[in-house]
Amino acid sequence: MSDTSTLSGDAKDALAREVVSQAHCRAALLDGLLRFGCAEGSNVFRTQRSALARLAWSLMDDRKERDVRKVPGKRLVRFPTYEIESTQPSPTDTLPKHRCDRRMELRGAFLACGSLASPARGYHVEFVPPSDERTNRLIALLRTEGLDPKIAPRKGKRIVYFKNIDAITQVLAVIGASRAVLQLEDIRALKETKNRIHRLVNTEAANVDRAMSAAATQREAIAHVVEAYGLRRLSKPLREAAELRLAYPTETLAELGRRCTPPAKKSTINGRIAALLRIARELPNA
Repeated sequence: MSDTSTLSGDAKDALAREVVSQAHCRAALLDGLLRFGCAEGSNVFRTQRSALARLAWSLMDDRKERDVRKVPGKRLVRFPTYEIESTQPSPTDTLPKHRCDRRMELRGAFLACGSLASPARGYHVEFVPPSDERTNRLIALLRTEGLDPKIAPRKGKRIVYFKNIDAITQVLAVIGASRAVLQLEDIRALKETKNRIHRLVNTEAANVDRAMSAAATQREAIAHVVEAYGLRRLSKPLREAAELRLAYPTETLAELGRRCTPPAKKSTINGRIAALLRIARELPNA
């Protein structure tokens, strides 16, 4: 399976280089690679990643009798394909008894037929098993880990996928792709920080718009008071508030309060502006 996503390819290469010491885990990993990396009815394991070809070869007991063939890429497929003939993948039977073996088989499934999308295009991990039988087995393996995958048809096959970031990180953790988990968590934290900043900026912009709209309404009302009532008839605090609002049309109430003599609190200047608005409403043609 070709991986255009650097994150997916890096995760696979890291997993392929990891040494699995226990013999039963090695057998489960090879079983996963062959089950999900050989086409239905075929005993040829195919991959476009050289690291996976080396891994599959190294896990075979009769590897000295096996060759890794490199098939050059064609016009529409630039990357070469690596092929290894193997014994026929074991028939689908009961799932491995040990959890570590089930996880190794899941790792083999991801390496053979899985991919991890670049987060820039949205969180997405998917598996494309070679047959319905192996799709059902993969679903059963995932469910033993408490995962509930989505299934969708594509080109005659059933795709097993996850789009939820928490489920994706759990899948990666299960197969041991810890570096990919850390990368996704870093990306998620960065996205959340950016979203938080955007929300704050949008909120601030909305607040500024509301403040400017309110200030414009205040200026119109005060101008009407000046014309129809006269500043001299206002009390000194109201007159000062009116003059400051007309002189500084874009300043906030807190800024206007600091210009008062003596300085006034925001709540105080707000009360004075409110009084001016009431006077304006009571005047003719307000």
